[in-house]
Amino acid sequence: MSGENEKPALVYGEINDNQNVLDLEKITIMKYAVDSEDVRMEHKIGLQNSDDTNQTIKLYKRRWLIVLLFSSYSLCNSFQWIQYGIINNIFMKFYGVDSFTIDWMSMIYMLTYIPFIFPVTWLLDKKGLRVIALVATAMNCAGTWIKVTSVRPDLFAVTMFGQFCCSFAQVFILGMPSKIASVWFGSEEVSTACSIGVFGNQLGIAIGFLVPPILVPNGEDMDQLAYDISIMFYITAGVATLLFILVVMAFQERPELPPTQAQATARCIPPEQYSYTASILRLLRNKPFLLLILTYGLNVGCFYAVGTLLNRMIIEHYPGEELNAGRIGLTIVIAGMVGSLICGIWLDRTKTYKQTTLTVYLMSFVGMLVYAFTLSLGHLWVVFLTAGALGFFMTGYLPLGFEFGVELTYPECEGTSSGLLNCSAQVPADPEDGNISAPAVLDETRF
Repeated sequence: MSGENEKPALVYGEINDNQNVLDLEKITIMKYAVDSEDVRMEHKIGLQNSDDTNQTIKLYKRRWLIVLLFSSYSLCNSFQWIQYGIINNIFMKFYGVDSFTIDWMSMIYMLTYIPFIFPVTWLLDKKGLRVIALVATAMNCAGTWIKVTSVRPDLFAVTMFGQFCCSFAQVFILGMPSKIASVWFGSEEVSTACSIGVFGNQLGIAIGFLVPPILVPNGEDMDQLAYDISIMFYITAGVATLLFILVVMAFQERPELPPTQAQATARCIPPEQYSYTASILRLLRNKPFLLLILTYGLNVGCFYAVGTLLNRMIIEHYPGEELNAGRIGLTIVIAGMVGSLICGIWLDRTKTYKQTTLTVYLMSFVGMLVYAFTLSLGHLWVVFLTAGALGFFMTGYLPLGFEFGVELTYPECEGTSSGLLNCSAQVPADPEDGNISAPAVLDETRF
């Protein structure tokens, strides 16, 4: 019995092994305690850093000045896009050129954009908003003053060069709204801010449709035409000069403190870790974004075609209605401005980018069909009505496309995604027998 209660004798080395086990357990417990303390310390530091980051986020009232200033010089530039085309027949007479040549005064905006957009977006990434704004307003100002010197029938080449300078300035403008919105505005305001930025561009087009037919009425007196054209050019040059001075004095690169956590994180990324080429390649491999590029280009390209050909379409079906051609263009853009603001506010509240995009695009398609098939009915009031419906959805799609692109491509640079979207809409139509071959749906307007 006593033998059964006896513990077996330990072999050599077992005491040492047991001791090693005890030592190992002690070391493990100590290490766990140290590791746990490290984790607690790291967690504490992380929370502290998070608190510090939260404290650095701030919205400045100056953000509204920045977006308003941008909208103003965008307005001045986009006004000049359509100022020749909307009185196409008058400039044909003054400079002694054909209608196709005058159409190129609008299409040069699209042609210039394509080769220059990639270097400009690279410059935006490297140098920031202020440099881009300065170059845009400087080129726009220079173009307006060159056109002031071109008010002679034998100086069409000079006015073409002035228009080229303005079109080059546009490359520095079109992709800016989404970038300004993300750099200056909070997460609940970015879509609205982007809409305001696009609003300026649309308002400029609206004024471009309305004002030139008023300032330069049709007539046979070439001296009077030269005087009227020079007045329009001088007004444009004065506004462009004032805006250039304001940008030099007031346009700020970015707020001192970031408006969102995303911007706070972006500021911590070293510049050497960002590759512009790699960003472009990632965007081109993003299938949803490529689909958006295709649909955006079709929609906005149709809008540009309508704007470029509007005077010729109206005059063909309603001779002598130059003023109403401008008013119809104004109706398209004003309705689009309302659509843009509504879309921006809606997106900020709902974040339903895909559903809203599909709805607006479908309605744009329907509006385009209705406009094309009712243009030749002989009733101007019908044209005004259908043009307004078309503009509400078609130009209202502009900020929606920008913001949806930013969402699909985050965290890529907003200027790069916006630039690619704009590039898809800038391919000009091909000439056909001296006329512009507009999108197929517009061909209905020729009959």
